[in-house]
Amino acid sequence: MRENASIRYPQIHSTEVIDCGCTNIICATVYWFRSDPNHGNMQFIGQCNNANREQYGPGVDSQKYKMSRKSDMSFTLRISDVTAEDRGVYSCVLKDQKKNELWRPGFLLLPGVIPPTEPPKTKPKSPVNSGCDCSTEISPQDGCGSLILWPLVGIIATLGLLLICILYYFSRLPKKCQHHFVKKR
Repeated sequence: MRENASIRYPQIHSTEVIDCGCTNIICATVYWFRSDPNHGNMQFIGQCNNANREQYGPGVDSQKYKMSRKSDMSFTLRISDVTAEDRGVYSCVLKDQKKNELWRPGFLLLPGVIPPTEPPKTKPKSPVNSGCDCSTEISPQDGCGSLILWPLVGIIATLGLLLICILYYFSRLPKKCQHHFVKKR
């Protein structure tokens, strides 16, 4: 599985620092490369080992590129005075003591390019039924039944109480109004 390069938008004449980290191994050496997507060529920038010994590739400006060991698990490449010509994908290859290689995805540097703006983040609309979509086929164990059952129980209990109150009221009515219903002799 190949990971995509991360994109960075450094300002012209700034300094860019790229990290290259080891995972589950103690790295002995890092090799830095730059590929130019416009011209299709690959440039070997150099290598750095655990003792911070650097060896630069042919024609590489050692004042512009500085390699160093950050820790047992990480190396860095510092690019000074970034210009538009520094555009490209910077990647690293790590080697451990046994010469096992670990390839890392690169960083695409686009100096002087304004990063695209992301659309504003919107909150998702909350569903009316508070998180359970009962319109689809859901088994009773999914919990949707309780969202329907308890409101129905409440409505039935309210109707039952109302019926009892009405019956009680009318059962007491004839006792209160007996004098109206008594026939006079």
